Amino acid sequence: MAAGAGSGAQFVDRVVLHVVAGNGGNGCASVHREKFKPLGGPDGANGGRGGDVVLVVDTGAASLLEYHRRPHRRAPNGKQGQGGHRTGADGGDIVLTVPDGTVVKTPGGEVLADLVGEGTRFVVAEGGRGGLGNAALASAKRKAPGFALLGEPGDERDIVLELKSVADVALVGFPSAGKSSLIAALSAAKPKIADYPFTTLVPNLGVVSAGDETFTVADVPGLIEGASEGRGLGLAFLRHIERSSTLAHVVDCATPEPGRDPVTDFETIENELRAYDRALGDRPLSDRPRLVVLNKVDVPDARELADMVRPEFEKRGLRVFEVSAASHEGLRELAFAMAEMVAEHRASLPPAEPTRIVLRPTPVAGGADFAVKPMGDNTYLITGEKPVRWLRQTDFANEEAVGYLADRLARLGVEDKLAAAGAESGATVLIGTPDDAVVFDWEPEIAAGESLPGPRGTDRRLDGRR
Repeated sequence: MAAGAGSGAQFVDRVVLHVVAGNGGNGCASVHREKFKPLGGPDGANGGRGGDVVLVVDTGAASLLEYHRRPHRRAPNGKQGQGGHRTGADGGDIVLTVPDGTVVKTPGGEVLADLVGEGTRFVVAEGGRGGLGNAALASAKRKAPGFALLGEPGDERDIVLELKSVADVALVGFPSAGKSSLIAALSAAKPKIADYPFTTLVPNLGVVSAGDETFTVADVPGLIEGASEGRGLGLAFLRHIERSSTLAHVVDCATPEPGRDPVTDFETIENELRAYDRALGDRPLSDRPRLVVLNKVDVPDARELADMVRPEFEKRGLRVFEVSAASHEGLRELAFAMAEMVAEHRASLPPAEPTRIVLRPTPVAGGADFAVKPMGDNTYLITGEKPVRWLRQTDFANEEAVGYLADRLARLGVEDKLAAAGAESGATVLIGTPDDAVVFDWEPEIAAGESLPGPRGTDRRLDGRR
């Protein structure tokens, strides 16, 4: 959501971002040569790792505008390995700073991360691993491999970033109820203020100190009847009060609009909050502590109206404060009441644990972690993390690399599983997904699992079969 504000600056609190991590660099196939030692052994090094795309919380950031303007971000690729055992350089990570309170989701709405707190990091796209060079692939049977493994592609995905302000107290109320003026009077914040509906097009944040307690206050612009159904600007900003522990209804006691009064305004906003609760699940807004702020009592008629409606709110068990953002009347009492409610909430929270970074690497599939699925007509589909990853690493223009892939698959048990599934000679074997698979002809009479390389870069098993 983007909205103009004053001088043309924009506030954006929801963007779709397309991120691409770097590809891993290819391994190098090289043989050491020097005078009188024409074949000094393999010395091809591994490729470098692709760069990650990392989100990091920066409390100095206030909007997602930068990603609204440039929604595509790509990390550098890793460099290819070289001869002489010179490993390719890793691709550098790209670090994208986001405001405190940014939620990362899939386009389908699944929450991937909730980023709160300065410096909180989340790797949203991982770079691909670099391919092994032929020095790393050498073995007793394959002393000088004539091939290397390709680097793996980096992650590529679309993500949704949503900003939810991190504030202790949320001010809710109709447009022009005086919420921005109240934040300006309570704190050092200096929001743009004018006297017309929807003057505030961005959530304003202010820091308030009362006694020993310091807390943040935010206003939610544009709430009107029907906001929870998309009317006005309210729905776009309601997410900014989801984290708040305390709600303060700011009621305009000096409104000139016909058909409006403090009690009706209060009930209208409460109805919108209850309607929005349906999307919040376990932390509904309607359950949070609240108080009522009868604003603009510096106007004589407004003070008289505030005195009339105050008993009605108190009958509902609400604490009521008559204030004036213009004259600062009642603000000290209001600030201390807010501080008391925030302190009670903070005291109810469990003790904070030390910040820890927990690494959960994606498990690599085990030896039996693949499946063979008959597709009919002597056709079989092989799925699993390892076989698919090995395909991505294989240079199919190099016969020896293809033979090495066949050996790996045989050691994994693919040949035995195909035979057990009833595959016959000449069977069509697909590895991957039906829509994006590599196709092989299976010949069980050809030795597999036993390296039969010919000259470097060739494999005698593939003679006449390519």
